[in-house]
Amino acid sequence: MYDFAIIGSGAAGGRLAYDLTAAGAACVLIEAGRAFEAATFPGHELDYSTQMFWGGGLEFSADARLGFLRGKCLGGSTVVNQALFDRFDDLVFEEWRQRSGVSFFTSATMAPDYDAAEKMAEVKTIPEKYHRRNAKIFIRALEERGLKWSQLRRAERDCAHEHGSDCLVCLGGCPRDSKQSALVTTIRQAKANGLKIETEFEIYSLADRRDKVIVQGFQRGEKVEITAAKAVLAAGALGSTGILLRSTTLKTSPRLGKGFCCHPQFMTYAVFPEPVDAHKGPFQAVKSDDPALRRAGYKFENVFAPPGATALLLPGFGKQHQDLMKKYRYLACMEVCVREDPVGEIRLSKQGRLVIHKPLTASDRRKIKEGLGLVQEMFQAAGAARVITCPQGFGLHLMGGCAIGVHPADSVVNPDFQLHDHPNIYVADSSIFPSAPGINPCLSVLALSHRAGRRILSGGRP
Repeated sequence: MYDFAIIGSGAAGGRLAYDLTAAGAACVLIEAGRAFEAATFPGHELDYSTQMFWGGGLEFSADARLGFLRGKCLGGSTVVNQALFDRFDDLVFEEWRQRSGVSFFTSATMAPDYDAAEKMAEVKTIPEKYHRRNAKIFIRALEERGLKWSQLRRAERDCAHEHGSDCLVCLGGCPRDSKQSALVTTIRQAKANGLKIETEFEIYSLADRRDKVIVQGFQRGEKVEITAAKAVLAAGALGSTGILLRSTTLKTSPRLGKGFCCHPQFMTYAVFPEPVDAHKGPFQAVKSDDPALRRAGYKFENVFAPPGATALLLPGFGKQHQDLMKKYRYLACMEVCVREDPVGEIRLSKQGRLVIHKPLTASDRRKIKEGLGLVQEMFQAAGAARVITCPQGFGLHLMGGCAIGVHPADSVVNPDFQLHDHPNIYVADSSIFPSAPGINPCLSVLALSHRAGRRILSGGRP
């Protein structure tokens, strides 16, 4: 029997595996996806979309207005994201304290956890000399509106931009091992400490026997059980919530599945007279960083997409669509990212499949409309020949469903990261977020999971 079964291998699961094995615990890390490494990442967009993401690339809300992206591979979404590292601000923590009653939600209290998370990775910004034209257009567009911007902090070791490396490739895993994903940082060290790793293992439910937890699921088509003294859910908002919803023998809060949120993002392309080549080099180097936008509840991101995803997003059919795709090198891209209201809900169908209800509130729709209008104005001011707003929204940074809090009536997890009525089952990932922060959550997930690891090892003592 293991001391801990850690379910999910992304930012939270990798960090927990590292901390718990470093303390001498016998741990198993369970991942639903396959194990890849730099030499084996699929080299084609279609292949990595279907092999490294849930839903074959995209999952959708019940009304299909939002498509959700989440990694399904050893290392989770940290393998397929851009490794952006930002700390949450006082605006987030003040709201979270009010919603949850959890006292450690302060910048000062969380600072040591952030420090510990950053020590596990190299964090850099991209020098201005490597900014490509897409970034320069983005900066000019913001400055024309009097909006502030700053460099993105990225967890990377050596992207070799001076040799022409392209960040777009890393959406299917970094072939240089430069990206500081869980795969190349925490998981490797935890494995050296004795971590057992089980991949292609989809967990169906948990059973709490008080002296042990039984993890039940299917591995490569075979029914499998793993027994541990304690289980730690780190499978993200959809994964952790779904497992608990299917664990019908557990006593769970009526709030389970509620409060789901994300960062709805809407991309806008612009056609320029001269080549932009946004697919080359570091396509995410800078961000909007303006107090007025922060208060308004949205931000702008300097992004781009590979050809397949761009083809899905651009409007039109036949020759009209083909003519647009021929302008791929001439496209710049910017997106609006909204800090939305946490009113979504994760449920199960009769067949046990996840159903994601994600309505947009009037406030959400106002932010989206206002942000998209500003993007159009900014692109036009930057010299675009045509501006194309993409109607399909994406939900990134999936959060909530197992909200943390002091009171069982309005939360799922207590301040020690345990289910209120099941002290042997912990949750330590983005599913515990009380609301959407409006800031990239990867670093904060690492910090919170490090705090959770310390609480777990101390038996709940401060």
